[in-house]
Amino acid sequence: MRRLSPTDVAFLLLERRHQPLHVGALSLFTPPAGSPPGFASKLAAELAESTSVAPPFDRRPLSRLGVFYWEDDPHFDLAHHFVHMALPKPGRIRELLAMVSRVHSAHLDRAYPLWRVYLIEGLEDGRIATYMKIHHSVVDGVSGIRMFMKSMSDDELHSAGMPPPWEIGSGHRPTPVLREAIRKVDRLRAAAISAPRVLRELQQTFRDARSQHPDLVTALRAPRSILNQKITASRRFAAQSYSTARMRAVGKTLGGTLNDVVMAMCAGALRRYLTDLGALPDKPLVAGVPVSLHRDREHAEPGNAVTFMLATLATDLADPVKRFEAIKGSMDYNKQRFQAMNQTELLAYALGMMTPGLLNMAGNWERMPINVVISHVPGPRTPMFWQGCQLNGLYPVSLVMDGIALNITLVSRADQVDFGLIACRRTLPSVQRLLDHLEEALVELEEACV
Repeated sequence: MRRLSPTDVAFLLLERRHQPLHVGALSLFTPPAGSPPGFASKLAAELAESTSVAPPFDRRPLSRLGVFYWEDDPHFDLAHHFVHMALPKPGRIRELLAMVSRVHSAHLDRAYPLWRVYLIEGLEDGRIATYMKIHHSVVDGVSGIRMFMKSMSDDELHSAGMPPPWEIGSGHRPTPVLREAIRKVDRLRAAAISAPRVLRELQQTFRDARSQHPDLVTALRAPRSILNQKITASRRFAAQSYSTARMRAVGKTLGGTLNDVVMAMCAGALRRYLTDLGALPDKPLVAGVPVSLHRDREHAEPGNAVTFMLATLATDLADPVKRFEAIKGSMDYNKQRFQAMNQTELLAYALGMMTPGLLNMAGNWERMPINVVISHVPGPRTPMFWQGCQLNGLYPVSLVMDGIALNITLVSRADQVDFGLIACRRTLPSVQRLLDHLEEALVELEEACV
């Protein structure tokens, strides 16, 4: 048995009836040319015959005397984890997103390994889809998508013979007990050595705060917003792709990165959405931006290795260029500070930055240190295939919690950036309108570049 890290345990303990804490991904595929009408059913039958499972897909949580461990499931049953289903007619993307919204709202049973994969047919354009969800105590968003990508190939014929994701797993070998003990001692030593540097970085941040550095965002800056309320168990998932070329062109003209453009699009979309609801705060919204700490993303150990940076969305600014510049300045400030620290130092620094905001919150969800989570996961840079089918879209389906009713996560691929928005359906009405607002925000930036 392997003991869970404190972060992994937290995702189990924070789970509530209205707050399932799993993450997922919706993928769209075009079947091979000339595929017969029963292609999806044949593929489902072949996948259902799988006879092996690799870590972490074979592990379920176990609690002993308040301590959580992963144990191998001695009675692993693929039928519980792999589901073949068809959309109701007419099989539009609308029906697909509604199905994902419902399925993503349901908890994973802790009596089994905490994951499930759905193969979905019945789309009106002949494509098929997969929806995979896995508990956040098992993987974070980056490592989860990386595991799924290991079952794909950039060669169509090769992909047709590859095993399903649960047979490949993370590719990480369990660390021997003695080596793990040595690693823990090394971590404690590293933490002791890093303490002075973290303290210096925090002191510099507090000096910047006192001098009102324009690019610094603290955990006390987030305004009260309808984005920060208690949530219900109902979810709404919305997804759409946007042109990478268009976004890179904007970034090049304005002197920013693709990620700066992503943040500016989200800011512009949220400004429009909240304005339509009469709920735009006078002060700028603050985004929590996850930063992966996995050193080797291809062979990352299962579990969570992530910290957060705080960035302004400058939603108080009507001018899209000024808004972009404010966002870029905030992101550049964070990058400069983060690049000077190692993994242990980043975790300690982020905790120190977030603590004042968490204390200020004191159970009041409207006083969260952030207003929204915006996460950018790097995806494949070449066309990819799964079971002979070409990947057309890879849309993350993240999680929301009390106080954070909206999560925007995206995957950047070679030609498209795939946005996945998950929200509490009751707290944030008609959140799918953000998809149109994202396009409008991109057009607004393009027009400002002319």
